[in-house]
Amino acid sequence: MIFDANTVESLCNLQSLLRDNGVEGNFTKPQNLHMTLAFIGEYGKPDDVLDVIEEVPFRYIPICFSDVYVHREMVLVSIARNPGLESYVRRLRRALAEKGIPFDRKNFNPHITLVRKAVLKNGLPDDLLKSSGLRTTDAELVSLMQSTQGKNGMIYTDLGHISGEKGRK
Repeated sequence: MIFDANTVESLCNLQSLLRDNGVEGNFTKPQNLHMTLAFIGEYGKPDDVLDVIEEVPFRYIPICFSDVYVHREMVLVSIARNPGLESYVRRLRRALAEKGIPFDRKNFNPHITLVRKAVLKNGLPDDLLKSSGLRTTDAELVSLMQSTQGKNGMIYTDLGHISGEKGRK
């Protein structure tokens, strides 16, 4: 799932605050900031995956960012528990499985990776998320992203995406 320009800007502000607090590492480039719904890996039929994405109904989903934390050598921003997002991911993964498309079946842990191979000199301040201006956003696009290793890090290419429809309240 990719995000709108305002959300990406807030995520970049959060990365700047991390740098200002002595965090070093491989910072995710703005164009690569995303949330993985199902990691497919090496699969040679992207059109089949796009067909599944198009078949699974998707509506805008409000997303609330909840915490900045360290996991292994990464700094992540977590997404608050969200039944609408969880339901969509279950339906998407079920449709992938029904079509025989392989994906990593680890439990869905919604997050955005901000820094890989992170080194924290001063820890993480408690008010990082609040200071960054990152609050909530609407998930508007589901995208099939291809990742390839470039000489300066990962390169993500959007192979196709669908837009959600605003749900009725």
